[in-house]
Amino acid sequence: MSAVVVSLETVSAAHGTRVLLDGVSLGLGTGERIGVVGRNGAGKSTLLRILSGEAQPDSGRVVHAGGTRIGALSQTDALPAGTVRSAVVGDVADHVWAADPRQRAVLTGLGLLDRLDEGTATMSGGERRRVALARLLVQELDLLILDEPTNHLDVEGVAWLARHLASRRCALLVATHDRWFLDEVCDRVWEVVDGRVDAYEGGYSAYVLARAERARRADATEARRQNLLRKELAWLRRGPPARTSKPRFRIDAANALIADEPPARDSLALRTFAAARLGKDVFDVEDATLSVGGRELLHDVTWRLGPGDRIGLVGVNGAGKTSLLRLLTGALRPDSGQVRQGASARVATLSQEVAELPGELRALEAVEQVARVLTLERGRERTAGQMLEQFGLPSGRQWTRVRDLSGGERRRLQLLRLLMERPNVLLLDEPTNDLDTDTLTALEDLLDSWPGTLVVVSHDRYFLERTCDVVMALLGDRRITMLPGGVEEYLARRAAAEASAGSPGQPPSSAGAGGGSATGRSTATDRSAGNGSGAATGAGTGPGASTPAAPAMTSGELRAARKELSRLERALEKLERQESELHTALAEAATDHRRILALNTELQAVTAQKDSTEEQWLTLASRVEGS
Repeated sequence: MSAVVVSLETVSAAHGTRVLLDGVSLGLGTGERIGVVGRNGAGKSTLLRILSGEAQPDSGRVVHAGGTRIGALSQTDALPAGTVRSAVVGDVADHVWAADPRQRAVLTGLGLLDRLDEGTATMSGGERRRVALARLLVQELDLLILDEPTNHLDVEGVAWLARHLASRRCALLVATHDRWFLDEVCDRVWEVVDGRVDAYEGGYSAYVLARAERARRADATEARRQNLLRKELAWLRRGPPARTSKPRFRIDAANALIADEPPARDSLALRTFAAARLGKDVFDVEDATLSVGGRELLHDVTWRLGPGDRIGLVGVNGAGKTSLLRLLTGALRPDSGQVRQGASARVATLSQEVAELPGELRALEAVEQVARVLTLERGRERTAGQMLEQFGLPSGRQWTRVRDLSGGERRRLQLLRLLMERPNVLLLDEPTNDLDTDTLTALEDLLDSWPGTLVVVSHDRYFLERTCDVVMALLGDRRITMLPGGVEEYLARRAAAEASAGSPGQPPSSAGAGGGSATGRSTATDRSAGNGSGAATGAGTGPGASTPAAPAMTSGELRAARKELSRLERALEKLERQESELHTALAEAATDHRRILALNTELQAVTAQKDSTEEQWLTLASRVEGS
């Protein structure tokens, strides 16, 4: 058995009159990698602070193993005054820290190696986040506790952090709303709900399945939530094979659960409906050049967005994504060229700020100020109160003044007010910031039936893949490039560009990262392709950087592969029975220390063999499906 690094014994904690943890007992062992999820305000940060020793529980006991080295990252990046160098490596001489491959890798991976002499006081939120992460990750630790580590990181930064954490051997506890990150990094999930902590095996995808199965077995009355979980699970299983390669659940069980579940959305029907509401044109950007702060972000760009397009926009911090949205709305004027908006377009923009909310109003009043009823597809109507409930503000919180709501609650309120305006064009700038996974699922469900044009700027690749049909990128060459391979192609292109520039692994998040020296025109005229009229064509838009697919199997190879799949399935069933029997035996031998050690050794061997067999099954199944 792995040694326990930290444990809680009947721990309780409250905030005001609200109980966050109620008699919670749990433990975290060496090498365990646990993701923490739950509604905003459920107590995730409180749990992390108690486990790290930064906060004391109201009752119960926290036990740390002797000599345990713990590092914690909070949501507020409190950095000492001075330079990046002093914050991350302190007074250590350059030749000392530079000789440590871990410290070099962290500074390079977070884009800080050439910024060591910059002051931290004038840095942006995203830059300070990178410094705070680097300050923590250069240390040799037994337990890493991270509270929303992906906040303010771009897609590349999140991908690098996932790879780095996967390579470390220390125990990991991470609270995040980034569901792709949870699947990449964690092998267990803790859900903080109603004062307790429920444990689930596997990453986020496995957690979704387990919740759906629990709801089905219990015949839960929350039919709405169950439908959302089934819908999300259906999308997960219909996605790329790579997305399902990590969760430790049986594929046949998942398929049985979603057998009758329709696709998440009917893109063709939505596009047809959107055309009826919006006409042929939404936005036409023609030969536009845009400069901000003396730096040219776009050069001679032509981009057309049509009714029903669902575009995800990615790029490094500072590439100009937010500026592009402001160009579409008219908040920024192009240096040359023009931007035309369709006559029927009703545009609503979700900014990264929440300052525009009326702080003196109560939450329900703030929504009803916009509209009292929202009409959904097929004439269904939802009141403002019902929508607030769906977005995680129960009736008891709906009469709280806006200024007294948490950051996540204000973000949900801002988004809901936007949707209640009944726009037919939505521009969302980092919509997932401060939203918990349940609220994100509710938002995705709402967007599934929303007939309009959608442009999403986000570092949350799960949300982008879930809600958008096309991914486009600002790659630093002052163009808008369509990526048929989605976020994976974007990361591959960025890695190739960095390798050719001689600086592998360094996400250029510093000022100037979004600019480039290449000129040329980026167009988006492929309205008949069915992939969204925002799809860019022309130089640099092909899928050449995508990972090449495995060659198709011959008929003989296909027969042999299917036979091997059947054998692997039988082996998995046998291993699962052995695993279940060993768990039962461990429970029965609770007082026999030697027996427990022997059984645990056997269980680890069976689990390792099961994981290996499952990986073989998944790899072979993806090849069979592709043939």
